[in-house]
Amino acid sequence: MQIQRTAEQGVGILGIGAYRPHRVVTNDEVAARTGRTAEWIQRRTGIVERRYAAADEGVVEMAVEAARKAAADAGVEPDRLDAVVLASMSNLRQSPGASTEIAHRLGTRAPAAFDLNAACAGFCYGLALAASMVRDGSARYVVVIGSDKMTDIVDPEDPSAAILFADGAGAMVVGPAEETGIGPVVWGSDGSRGDLIAHSADWLGYRDDPGAGWPTMRMAGPEVFRWAIEEMPKVARRALDAAGVSPSDLDAFVPHQANLRIIGTVAERLALPPHVVVAQDVVHAGNTSAASVPLAVARLRESGAVGSGGLALFLGFGAGLTWGAQVVRLP
Repeated sequence: MQIQRTAEQGVGILGIGAYRPHRVVTNDEVAARTGRTAEWIQRRTGIVERRYAAADEGVVEMAVEAARKAAADAGVEPDRLDAVVLASMSNLRQSPGASTEIAHRLGTRAPAAFDLNAACAGFCYGLALAASMVRDGSARYVVVIGSDKMTDIVDPEDPSAAILFADGAGAMVVGPAEETGIGPVVWGSDGSRGDLIAHSADWLGYRDDPGAGWPTMRMAGPEVFRWAIEEMPKVARRALDAAGVSPSDLDAFVPHQANLRIIGTVAERLALPPHVVVAQDVVHAGNTSAASVPLAVARLRESGAVGSGGLALFLGFGAGLTWGAQVVRLP
């Protein structure tokens, strides 16, 4: 006897939500801690300001607010969500996964819930998984959340990381659609270069020798920059080919908001036509890891830069090294 296959369902993004912490942190404040100048930080990263979460704004709290907004935008009551997918690299509690608590706080009814850690590519990974769940009929509505409190895992005095990373959450509700609204994902990893973005030590080392200090995430900035500008244009082109579209068909390009120099270089190497809007949320939000792609989309929509129905190319990349990209139609 053969296992019955559920008929595939059309799938798309139905709603978007964002949560940005209230505290705005300027380059002057970061410069004072890292031994850099405000002008140097802006010149090297493109960042002018970023948001830091308060003590009571953790990965869960930010995720819940972003997910609620996304569900409201989609017109889907939280109790109709069949799955909650959290992409995060900064949740400090090992067990249980934060997704189950998020689901409970949202008021969902026994949904599937799981966390995934693909660092800054995490949201694109989660979106691909959610699309597959809806297509095969295992879920009707899925909320995908990118939520990271990077200030918990970065040394505030580290000039290579503290000038970049910040906090926030973004979410999208994925569900049935008449036409395909989420293209095939192009994803991958290169563990041979995992030490380019990695914690300084593991938790066993901290347990056995607390005096060694709290492990923090470190980054080899120049090496990561070279990798991103060389490899990510190739990934982006493969995602366009997989979706059967060309750069001229796009309305927006939404790469991971790593820094403005990477964004600009990758966009230039893709030879995007002038009408394609390139997301630059990093200027005012910093690098929010898994939250950066949905937060950047939310800002494009809030500003009116891209309208409903526009085609966007998402591109996430980061620690692992991991990457993921897909073409989507915006709600």
